Amino acid sequence: MGEKTKRLKIGNIEIGGGAPVTIQSMTNTDTRNAAVTAEQINTLAKNGCDIVRVAVPDETAANAITEIKKMISVPLVADIHFDWRLAVLSAKNGCDKLRINPGNIGNTERVKSVADACGERKIPIRIGVNSGSLEKDIEEKLGHSPEALVESALRNILLLENLGFYDIVISIKSSSVKTTIAAYRLLSKQTDYPLHIGVTEAGTPYSGIIKSAIGIGSLLADGIGDTLRVSLTGDPVNEVKCAKEILKALELRKCGIEFISCPTCGRTEIDLVSIAEEVERRCSGINKNIKVAVMGCVVNGPGEAKHANIGIAGGNNSGVIFKDGVVIRKVSAGQLADELMKEIENY
Repeated sequence: MGEKTKRLKIGNIEIGGGAPVTIQSMTNTDTRNAAVTAEQINTLAKNGCDIVRVAVPDETAANAITEIKKMISVPLVADIHFDWRLAVLSAKNGCDKLRINPGNIGNTERVKSVADACGERKIPIRIGVNSGSLEKDIEEKLGHSPEALVESALRNILLLENLGFYDIVISIKSSSVKTTIAAYRLLSKQTDYPLHIGVTEAGTPYSGIIKSAIGIGSLLADGIGDTLRVSLTGDPVNEVKCAKEILKALELRKCGIEFISCPTCGRTEIDLVSIAEEVERRCSGINKNIKVAVMGCVVNGPGEAKHANIGIAGGNNSGVIFKDGVVIRKVSAGQLADELMKEIENY
């Protein structure tokens, strides 16, 4: 999103330099099982994920990249910790991007081997700095502060630049929302490399979505961030759905139907909660860039929701359907969801 950042290609997708913000996620399968991993990647892609990362803990996982790539259409990122040989092997086997922390790869010669393998194949490297894995001298000097994350990132950037490697993406994540926001704001003033944003180890879907929405949303609202991952415990499809909603809320991307509904109050005379949940569920698979409103009464109906393309407003065990702010017909409460879906499908 950031106009000031460089533009890079990750496989067939561009990030940075004003390109649309991309959504990333990570598989939780055993990468060594290529078929199962590819199946999850394709499910993530079907749900709107642009780039998918896989863990590469050993040589078998690195070699599985060759087979996985044959079965998927989205760019593949290899996640490497400590072992430079796995990074080189993953590059040779066709990954589209590497995620490493150069500082924990080893000496300069080892980092050079990785940089050379990526440079020859035009594979970008994401420098992934986390507050939990800072260099000891930086941690002793600055603790887990935003400044510590930035210093670590800049040190790792310099390490690659000194080797003539510049196809770099940076992330500096913390499980603290405030630390994450402050760190990215500091870093964005000191580098023009594309930024991968997110709150690491955000938690289970309930608390994790709140943390991620605040952290990622604050940065995107500031114009910071070129690609993102919402980190949640559980099914990674939830990460993609949450990321889409964050981008939709900030009007940065049209990702299917935007759903709005009122919170209910004493005026509500229909089972709004059930209707809203059913309509949202049925809308999830429809790829139309329209706004749908489910409102409990006429106060919140065509009035407050007149900006919606299609919606309903409840009444006395009945409701009205409206389109582009104009009421088109009245139906019984039991038929509201079905009739609304007909209008959505025909819009």
